[in-house]
Amino acid sequence: MITTAKAKIAGVIGWPISHSRSPLIHGHWLDRYNIDGAYIPFAVKSEDGVEAIRALSKLGFSGTNVTLPHKLTAFQTVDVRDAAAEAIGAVNTVVVQPDGSLHGSNTDAAGLLAHLRASSPGWNATAAPVMILGAGGSARAAIFALLGAGVREVRLSNRTRDKAETLADAFGHKVKIIDWRERSNALAGCGLLVNTTSLGMTGQPALHIVLEDLPRGAVVYDIVYSPLETPLLATARAQGNQGIDGLGMLLHQATPGFEAWFGIKPVVDETLRNVILSDLT
Repeated sequence: MITTAKAKIAGVIGWPISHSRSPLIHGHWLDRYNIDGAYIPFAVKSEDGVEAIRALSKLGFSGTNVTLPHKLTAFQTVDVRDAAAEAIGAVNTVVVQPDGSLHGSNTDAAGLLAHLRASSPGWNATAAPVMILGAGGSARAAIFALLGAGVREVRLSNRTRDKAETLADAFGHKVKIIDWRERSNALAGCGLLVNTTSLGMTGQPALHIVLEDLPRGAVVYDIVYSPLETPLLATARAQGNQGIDGLGMLLHQATPGFEAWFGIKPVVDETLRNVILSDLT
């Protein structure tokens, strides 16, 4: 809520923008910490993305989140990009620096890792290989995060093999390609399975994978959060594996931007999770 002329202002740009939960997340934190500021959604057409991003400093914004279709535009428009943005090839968070320059980052990797560690404190990055399904932007973020955490081997499987090969080439020898038909067999010995595909999402086909070879101590992480309990997570939990839904990644990826714009590192807790859950139902 804006209370003075000195209020700090941030927002999110996308087209369309009505689906974004970012205003709920940041609005909750602004109220919780009684901050003199506002977070505003802006519907910006694809062709207007560069102009909108460049206008941030002139309009006095602290920065903005960026969602589809502007993530690549933001990547190409900002003045400086962090290592995550460079590796992932997209920017989802822009911070206006004191000199007016634009710093772009990608917080998806940090969000996934923070959520994973908060949900499964006993997970050890160096203990066992990781299996990742998918080869899109979320898979790229997951690989960057997990290799950075110390994972020694990533097994990558995608329905289209050439996309997986392109992704593996970008990250080096620690990423091993698994043919999509062999995805179930490749789970043996893994300590973590991450689904970054849309399979299992509401309105999408189911993800077909047999989890019998996955060690019972392994964690199953599904970035899908609609539905919250995907068939993958239900199957994992039924056989004794820990299952983690994707809602926490959405919440945790928002914290770096909020801290940069408003000066307080916010807490991701059950209260915030319930705020978003109530909007999803």
